[in-house]
Amino acid sequence: MIKAVVFDVGETLISEGRIWHRWAERLGISPFLLMGALGGMAALDRSHSDAFRLVRPGIDIDAEVAAWERDDPDGLRNHFDAGDLYPDVREALAAIRAAGHQVIIAGNQPCRAYDALVAMDLPADSVHTSDGWGVAKPDPGFFAKVAAVAGCAPGEILYVGDRLDNDVLPAAAAGMRTALLRRGPWGYLHAERPQAKAADVIVDDLHAILPALRRLA
Repeated sequence: MIKAVVFDVGETLISEGRIWHRWAERLGISPFLLMGALGGMAALDRSHSDAFRLVRPGIDIDAEVAAWERDDPDGLRNHFDAGDLYPDVREALAAIRAAGHQVIIAGNQPCRAYDALVAMDLPADSVHTSDGWGVAKPDPGFFAKVAAVAGCAPGEILYVGDRLDNDVLPAAAAGMRTALLRRGPWGYLHAERPQAKAADVIVDDLHAILPALRRLA
């Protein structure tokens, strides 16, 4: 029986579209160009930072982020707020929680994302970030932290995310059940790969998680 459902953040709960548009404006390129570069990196299993280097050769990303913060200290820049939530998040998480499952948010995010997520007052029992834990996916230590905060056996946890490499495969290796969400460029691309069979379920939105839990019981 699944006792806890754990959700990734980027392109699971949060749409990153506005973030990428702001990055395109910052770099002085069209959003279409940056989105295409990001899609190419996703298809090639390369980091999103490689997309920045493709469109701006020699870029120092950390220096650019620091300069951006100096230029726009009160803006969102490369962060998010409640306006970036996918429309199904609140209702779906509330329904899962009302059905008696623990709801946990845990993803690869900086500490600032913790404050943003908590401020949204989502129907979740706890919120955690990789920077807060000091370990990031796909490191097994991240999923050990997930199991510890859930307080149950790995097999009683369903981890929900949009990627095979960071979510489904390492969570399954940790003994958890998994749901692959077809959302965002990685989600759609990864759902087409043979390794997607490793997921217990593949879903198109978060409303499909609760029916999936009933089937997995």
